[in-house]
Amino acid sequence: MTSIDLPDIDLPDIDLHCHSTASDGTLTPAELVRAGAAAGLDVMAITDHDTTGGWAEAAAARPEGMRLVRGAELSCRWHGAEPAIPLHLLAYLFDPAEPVLAAKLAGLREDREQRGERIVAKLRADGVPITWEEVYGYAAGGSVGRPHIAQALIRAGLVKTTNEAFESAWLGARYFVPKSDLDVFDAVRTVREAGGVVVFAHPRATKRGRVVPDELITALAEAGLFGLEADHEDHSPAERAQIRALAQRLGLVVTGSSDFHGTHKTVQLGAFKTDPEMYEKIVSAATGVPVLG
Repeated sequence: MTSIDLPDIDLPDIDLHCHSTASDGTLTPAELVRAGAAAGLDVMAITDHDTTGGWAEAAAARPEGMRLVRGAELSCRWHGAEPAIPLHLLAYLFDPAEPVLAAKLAGLREDREQRGERIVAKLRADGVPITWEEVYGYAAGGSVGRPHIAQALIRAGLVKTTNEAFESAWLGARYFVPKSDLDVFDAVRTVREAGGVVVFAHPRATKRGRVVPDELITALAEAGLFGLEADHEDHSPAERAQIRALAQRLGLVVTGSSDFHGTHKTVQLGAFKTDPEMYEKIVSAATGVPVLG
């Protein structure tokens, strides 16, 4: 039988989970999209924690030929366990002016700031030489998070890395302060009503702590969850396979992404990617804002 040489198909490189200084990344939104282009990405998403604050800058700096997906990573909680389990949802292409969602995001950002101030106060009470003004400055007007406090601890020479700052001796336990989160079902419903598409971020990352049961993901799918993030640095090969099998059973899309945070993490842009077919399904389902590019 004669073999047939099929032409190479140049599929786009797609990374749907990236952070900037608008939350806890170390690259500005403009630097982020330029770094994405330099890394060979054809499509990238800006998904800062609980904010759309980096959208405008990223859009203005978007390199020619790159498509930009505007989104956010939402801090959520499932109250079906005791204590409740925190989790993150990736919300894509929603209308940022939709008043209900905009108000919820504003509330989360305000809580993050108050939490940060409380953590810094606890540290200072123990003689740690950092200030709220320094931490707030690292956030550069964006959503304040614990990585900004970690930066201050690194500057003070108390830890060497962000990961070390998140260990139990520091921000992981001794100086931990809980934060407010959205109810996960309310978050899915609100994003959908704002025209967005919701993907569960790193749902099986057992190295991060407790994970939710399959029964919850089934219920979320019935409530409008659109996909599961499978390929992620915090998932083992077995966990990725579990997610794929669950997504197939529930009819959900599967995504892969770097969860890039700049120098706060070692993972690089494009380390994990989303299949173009899955990306197209997300874009087709969204009605809030279009992909740019």
